[in-house]
Amino acid sequence: MIRSFVLAGAIAMIAGIAHAEEPIVGNWKTAAGDTAVIASCGGSYCVTLKTGKYAGRKIGTLAGTGGSYAGEITDPAAEKTYSGAGKVSGNSLRMQGCVMKILCKSQTWTRL
Repeated sequence: MIRSFVLAGAIAMIAGIAHAEEPIVGNWKTAAGDTAVIASCGGSYCVTLKTGKYAGRKIGTLAGTGGSYAGEITDPAAEKTYSGAGKVSGNSLRMQGCVMKILCKSQTWTRL
């Protein structure tokens, strides 16, 4: 009985490690003060605004692992899409959007 309980606990622990979410998944406060949710979608990560003037709008798709991600980011105010990247460091997410990988702007988001 005790043996099977320990085995079941070990299996649950391993399964939890195998299915751990990427560091980018979660709710983030943007530089503008809105809340963005980043969630797994179709093999990548979708960035959707949850609050603010553009609430409900998908503003990006990123792919990657281990805290470094790349894809596309959309500026909802300008309605322009740029090549983008995100880098997670603790509770900070540095988002960057670039035109032709030369002209880049970045901002830091904070995990909520």
